[in-house]
Amino acid sequence: MSTRTPLPTVNERKTENHTSNGHGRVEVASRSARSSGRSRSSGSGSVAEDQPPHVGNYRLLKTIGKGNFAKVKLARHILTGREVAIKIIDKTQLNPTSLQKLFREVRIMKLLNHPNIVKLFEVIETEKTLFLVMEYASGGEVFDYLVAHGRMKEKEARAKFRQIVSAVQYCHQKHIVHRDLKAENLLLDADMNIKIADFGFHNEFRDGQQAGPVLAAPALAQRPSSSRAKLQPGPGGRLEPGGHPLHTRQRVTALRRTEPEGAA
Repeated sequence: MSTRTPLPTVNERKTENHTSNGHGRVEVASRSARSSGRSRSSGSGSVAEDQPPHVGNYRLLKTIGKGNFAKVKLARHILTGREVAIKIIDKTQLNPTSLQKLFREVRIMKLLNHPNIVKLFEVIETEKTLFLVMEYASGGEVFDYLVAHGRMKEKEARAKFRQIVSAVQYCHQKHIVHRDLKAENLLLDADMNIKIADFGFHNEFRDGQQAGPVLAAPALAQRPSSSRAKLQPGPGGRLEPGGHPLHTRQRVTALRRTEPEGAA
């Protein structure tokens, strides 16, 4: 019986195929196929029990998110039993610019290690697919939490905001600006702690660099230059144009206005 080992740290691995050859290459295969193969070879005639597919050392459980070119699966590490979120990205659907942006995001996430930022544990890459093994925030988005429960009490909101500021300060110390802080990109773990996610719009800066469109949130950067005239040196203090990310009332109201009549 093998000894339990901790979840691997960030480890980017490339493979030319999807099968394990015993030399450390990543395996992306269905356990049910392997099990059925063993059953046939044994001649027992028993039907192998269906098992969910695997990615490396992770058993995929269910889909918890989906986008145009990617989906997020809940998975469990085979040895430790730890639940993770695996973002599965179809590289064949991305143009060169989008691929470059994706790899920049992966590089930045590897550098970040803060209790209030979603951790990237491992990167598994095949010819057509990129698997990002990340920390699982079971509490979901802050946006969904506020829609379901209404505004937070001041004490609770203060604790959440303190965690956000701590994570933002850490990023700025690493010369990184997130640029897209909003309730949809703030996740909650099982203990209701903040986890900042989605560094797709991030940028890097140098000490003393004048703040501008490169460091501003996308919506602010698109405004006329006159509205950005008073930006100060450094990454600045704005968390999000139009308010901080715990204020979602306007977006919730707009969302409800756009729901079709009779929608649940």
